[in-house]
Amino acid sequence: MAATNINRVVITGNLTRDPELRSTSGGTSVCSLRIACNTRRKGASGEWEDKPNYFDVTVWGAQGENCARYLAKGRPVAIDGRLEWREFETREGQRRQAIDIIADSVQFLGGRDDAGAGNGFSGPSASVAGGGDVPIDDRDFQSAPAAPASTADDDIPF
Repeated sequence: MAATNINRVVITGNLTRDPELRSTSGGTSVCSLRIACNTRRKGASGEWEDKPNYFDVTVWGAQGENCARYLAKGRPVAIDGRLEWREFETREGQRRQAIDIIADSVQFLGGRDDAGAGNGFSGPSASVAGGGDVPIDDRDFQSAPAAPASTADDDIPF
């Protein structure tokens, strides 16, 4: 049996620049993001310090259009996607390599005014007309009914 490869990335960080939206020759929208994510480590002095890591993210289709419309530099986001390696040649003729994140899902964190204020999630957004970011399906935030309590030992499956 062959091993299954897994290529999955989940990361949170802040946008380091405004999103850049463009279209392919076929009309498909593609949005480029760059996010910074800090890693904490002990420095030479023994004190904890943040080391920023920078990642290029590509978002396709309508989700990319929404990123370009509602996100701005400094805004916290969560990205769920996969890594993609690419090779290219510079204008000077040098061969370069890069690893990008291809986003399957982009979650806008914080509020519209929270750019650069941290990575806190302020809860579900209201509809655009109500002043929030993007209409969302708030069923994920509804409380689920508890299962009825059973005291019979015969119901335990082990």
